[in-house]
Amino acid sequence: VLATSGDNHLGGDDFDSRIVDYLVGRFKDTDGINLAKDPAAMQRLREEAEKAKKELSSAMNANINLPFIAVAKDGPHHMDMNITRQKFNELTDDLVNKTVIPVENALRDAGLSKSDIGMVLLVGGSTRIPAVSDKVRQIMGKEPSRNLNPDECVALGAAVQGGKLGNQLKPGSAASEIILMDVTPLSLSIETVGGISSRLIERNTTIPTRHSQIFTTAGNFQTSVEIKVFQGERRFTRDNKLLGNFRLNGIKRAMAGVPQIEVTFDIDANGIVNVSAKDLGTGREQSITITSSSNMSEEEIERAKWEAEVYGAQDKQNEEFCNSRIEAENTLRRAEGEYSQNKKAWDKAKKKAVKEAMNTLKKLILKTKPEKMDAQAAAAMDEARNNLENVLNN
Repeated sequence: VLATSGDNHLGGDDFDSRIVDYLVGRFKDTDGINLAKDPAAMQRLREEAEKAKKELSSAMNANINLPFIAVAKDGPHHMDMNITRQKFNELTDDLVNKTVIPVENALRDAGLSKSDIGMVLLVGGSTRIPAVSDKVRQIMGKEPSRNLNPDECVALGAAVQGGKLGNQLKPGSAASEIILMDVTPLSLSIETVGGISSRLIERNTTIPTRHSQIFTTAGNFQTSVEIKVFQGERRFTRDNKLLGNFRLNGIKRAMAGVPQIEVTFDIDANGIVNVSAKDLGTGREQSITITSSSNMSEEEIERAKWEAEVYGAQDKQNEEFCNSRIEAENTLRRAEGEYSQNKKAWDKAKKKAVKEAMNTLKKLILKTKPEKMDAQAAAAMDEARNNLENVLNN
């Protein structure tokens, strides 16, 4: 598995609903009765709509015949209507077009072009709709494969995988040679200064996998850090899902940025995530095991991906604002250190200028919380930071 993508708000029922809505509208025009208010009539309509949808996959016209669909003051009313494949395609055109985005997302995440795909396999009953296979042909530039029954191929694949895991496949058979490598559905990250999600494992990474990265402390003489593990595609942890957290104590006292803390994510073939944090200075280590990293429903996973795309530009801008604050804090911390070391060597004018510049920047940092950073606050901090750096260098 190189990548997965989909739309959990799209399925066969959506196509049925378009036929139902069309029939309800026509019946209201012809008979003056709103069937949407009658649950029993709507159930009969949904059943007939599904039959019509299936019929239109092989025929150009379908008939919906529902006697006694409603009873009014003038007596019983019957429905006898026809729907053509052309009309059905018009009603569902936007639904078919919705399949394009998941296909393009999967190709992009897998790092493949359309020409790299050897076969397109249609899965699920709705792929029998001619407009769907036409759209696949248009997107991919090749004829979809019809070698497998779209209603059975998922169950067939699950049966093969089940047999593989249970060692019940015949040795030497083609099925026994299959190795299924799963992927992580969403990115895994830890929270760093400003509530930013620092990714260690990108989504659609093949598992099992292991990745380590060095982090450091944000405050002077910090003796502990809290490691918060998140799942999701957004740039800030507040918009992602918290999977677990733990604290690493016993870090050797030092100035901010000096300690080296190695954080390691280790995901096994079962999708179980082991996260560890080790202080390379003292050797102290703490870890957590997360077994529910993939317990998000398919709908939640796809929604997380959708939100990351919709809010991507906004999140990037907010991250830049947050980075302005982080740079300001780092500059202030460095300036305080230089002031402490050089106050006897500097003349009175420079000490005064540095102190005033530090106070100005410090007030701006204290004035705005990380999550409240905006363009105005970021610009003010950038200006004050640049001024402080200029004063230090003169």
